Amino acid sequence: IVPMFVYNCFQNQPEGLTLQYGTAGFRTHAKHLDHIMFRMGLLATLRSKKTKSTIGVMVTASHNPEEDNGVKLIDPMGEMVTAAWEGYATQLANAEQDSLLKELKDIIKKEDIDMSEPASVYVGKDTRPSSASLSQAVLDGVSSLGGKTHDYGLVTTPQLHYMVCCCNTHGCYGSPTVEGYYQKLSQAFLQLTQNALNRTDDQKRLLVDGANGIGALKMREMEPFLRSELQVVLSNDGSSGKLNHMCGADYVKVQQKAPQVGERCCSFDGDADRIVYYYTDSKGCFHLLDGDKIATLISTYLKELLTQAGLNLQIAVVQTAYANGSSTRYLEDVMKVTVCCTKTGVKHLHHAAQEYDIGVYFEANGHGTVLFSKAAQKQIQELVKDPNANDERKRAVKLLESTINLINQTVGDAISDMLVIEAVLAIRGMSAQDWDAIYTDLPNRQLKVTVCADRRVIDTTDAERRAVSPEGLQDTIDTLVKKYKSARSFVRPSGTEDVVRVYAEADTQESADSLAHEVSLAVYRLAGGIGDEPKPLH
Repeated sequence: IVPMFVYNCFQNQPEGLTLQYGTAGFRTHAKHLDHIMFRMGLLATLRSKKTKSTIGVMVTASHNPEEDNGVKLIDPMGEMVTAAWEGYATQLANAEQDSLLKELKDIIKKEDIDMSEPASVYVGKDTRPSSASLSQAVLDGVSSLGGKTHDYGLVTTPQLHYMVCCCNTHGCYGSPTVEGYYQKLSQAFLQLTQNALNRTDDQKRLLVDGANGIGALKMREMEPFLRSELQVVLSNDGSSGKLNHMCGADYVKVQQKAPQVGERCCSFDGDADRIVYYYTDSKGCFHLLDGDKIATLISTYLKELLTQAGLNLQIAVVQTAYANGSSTRYLEDVMKVTVCCTKTGVKHLHHAAQEYDIGVYFEANGHGTVLFSKAAQKQIQELVKDPNANDERKRAVKLLESTINLINQTVGDAISDMLVIEAVLAIRGMSAQDWDAIYTDLPNRQLKVTVCADRRVIDTTDAERRAVSPEGLQDTIDTLVKKYKSARSFVRPSGTEDVVRVYAEADTQESADSLAHEVSLAVYRLAGGIGDEPKPLH
């Protein structure tokens, strides 16, 4: 099936390297990825033939350092590839060169794939120096199996998800072009901000940290579509500085530091599928508005519109163990919104959100979106057309309609989410400080511990909130948590790095830092930590 001369020009699996396709696809140092990219081109072609749909392949390592790269497969509706095909990806990636044909034939047989079916694959890449050659390897893999490709070149990850969905819905979701994406989102944003009266230039001004990545490039392209309704001041725009180095959403969230100072700022990550907001107050103090704050702002806004429109639709917020305890309490106790907790990883949140009329999901790191069921969208459209609806209901439902058009429902999208947040703040006449004051975060800290064994020596349950192995770890964590007020802590193996992640929160930052350190020590000692013992933060 694959001409020998084509795939032999790509290196074999580097000795000792085993890759696992996870929530973030494959990620490692770019020099190890040529053969992986070619094989993912092969797999995407098979997936396209199986589903009789266009499949996407995005070359990116998101918030990882610039020297890394990676690849993600995108399924027909713009969602992440199914679990079974994640397994095939791992299988192909780790196959020896002389067994590659056998592995391909096994997949074809198991999935009963008709190889005479046409195949279509959309390919995109981020701005990393390695992305050009690696995306070419994907294209070569597709063409070696007779598939057709559309190379979008430099696009954000969410833009490629959007293109795939547009293609497979035959334009119902939008036009599968970058310009079509800008037009759909900007029109919805302009319609929403018409409802915000007397906005000043200061209220329209937003400082955006592009993480020296693709998001900055695409934000520049989109600016003319927004006219003067949003004045973006870009920093870390890629003109100097390294991708994700001391900037970007992950840096801001983990380090709790601002790469720029202002009254209202936001940071994208390297492939623009995450966003966090922050501001510096009059005393020079940094305040983070992360995924929990974003989910609270948007779900509160949507619930108010549903009430005004008289629509009986269930809205739920899907969280992970990383969600700040204060956000959960506010949503459940004050807003009376359904909250459910699921495992970390966008695919888990996305699937959980699909269970509701309106599912709002944001990881604390700022990756998230809102899903509207077909039934919910139908009710909203019917009310828009109802000649008997009064003015209040009509206004609310038109706002809902424009909000749906502004949201990229395929995946978390920093640009789309930014525009939704800006529109909501404008409509509600809120500043970043007003938004922050909705509830007060419990101080928290995230740390990493490297262990000598596979990081999956840590096994968890209860949506990753409790450890079941190694033996004695959870009992130790429970004992440590009891020492602090309003505290909780959990550990889990990272889905993107070869480390164990530690999270802790408590009533003061000093207590959160101390708890995080003590739990890190427990992980180091009970799970086979390597290198020096974790040092106290202070």
